[in-house]
Amino acid sequence: MILAAAAVVVVLAVAMWRSRTTPRPSVPEPVTASSEANTTTPPSLTAPDLMATNVSAHNLLLRKGPNFRFYVRWLRGQMSRTKRGVNPSFDDPDSFSLDIRSGVLRANIGDIANFLNTGGMGASPLKNIQLSGDGDQVKLSGTIRKVIPITVELRGTLSAVNNNRIQIHVTKINVLKVPLKALLGGLHVELSDLFQTKGIAGVEVTQNDIIFDPQTLLPPPRIRGRLTAIRVVNPDLEEIYGDAQSEVERTEEWRNFLRLRNGTIDFGKLTMRHVDLIMIDISKDAWFDIDLANYQTQLVNGYTHMTPQAGLQIFMPDLRDIPQNKANQSIGLEWLKNRNLPPPAQVYSH
Repeated sequence: MILAAAAVVVVLAVAMWRSRTTPRPSVPEPVTASSEANTTTPPSLTAPDLMATNVSAHNLLLRKGPNFRFYVRWLRGQMSRTKRGVNPSFDDPDSFSLDIRSGVLRANIGDIANFLNTGGMGASPLKNIQLSGDGDQVKLSGTIRKVIPITVELRGTLSAVNNNRIQIHVTKINVLKVPLKALLGGLHVELSDLFQTKGIAGVEVTQNDIIFDPQTLLPPPRIRGRLTAIRVVNPDLEEIYGDAQSEVERTEEWRNFLRLRNGTIDFGKLTMRHVDLIMIDISKDAWFDIDLANYQTQLVNGYTHMTPQAGLQIFMPDLRDIPQNKANQSIGLEWLKNRNLPPPAQVYSH
């Protein structure tokens, strides 16, 4: 595999060299009103700007919306723009996707159930969903109204299937806590009774299988990659992308961080080109908690160091470590007008 990858790199390098060294005739292309109208990429964006941003992360807790979190044990991949001509932005999780080459991600099964119960299942008649399981075995329970409200429990086998989707192969459906009169009515529950898939983006039901597409079902940023394994490791659902196990073991003692290189990104009022940025967790927690909705509060309460290569190192506290009553205001510049006044204490605190 390594030799094949090396051969591909050599071929691409030769092709690029030839394209740069071979003279091409200068033939102006006709410019029409329609062609100008269809131009969507600003002329100021060059090839390096449009490159994907390389991403690596270790022990990162990333919040996706107010009610969903996922835990990145290890990640190596790219941040890719989802809109042509629009930079990936921390302030707009829908502006980029995470393309994972190798990684181990976890999501709390309680968070998943809460997300499904608060609109993630669309118009599904299945309510009050609860999830549990162990290894490749999973249990999903909820209530459905069929003559009367009844409790339904599904048991099945969890696996990764084509197109990086997650499959639950249902092996058993139990109808529980049904009164005697209802039983006399001959209640019968099919898998199709529990899901109205036309109203649920990212969910497909075929015979005895429920197939979930996390890219469509979960809130942004979208996560893509070659999903190789999935299992329940209580209290989490664990997803493995690529062959990440060796990298997880190698980085076991590393500090928690998020590193970005190349391309262009926006954060707040700033735009960074030829990105060279690393965010390092200064807390002692097991996970580096970055809240995309409140990350600027973390930046204000951390400190920044510029490297000799014009990169940025940002040392950040977890959001929960910032006192709720702390004033996160900008430093006043009254001392600018009086050289006899010392700079504010905050300037020397780092």
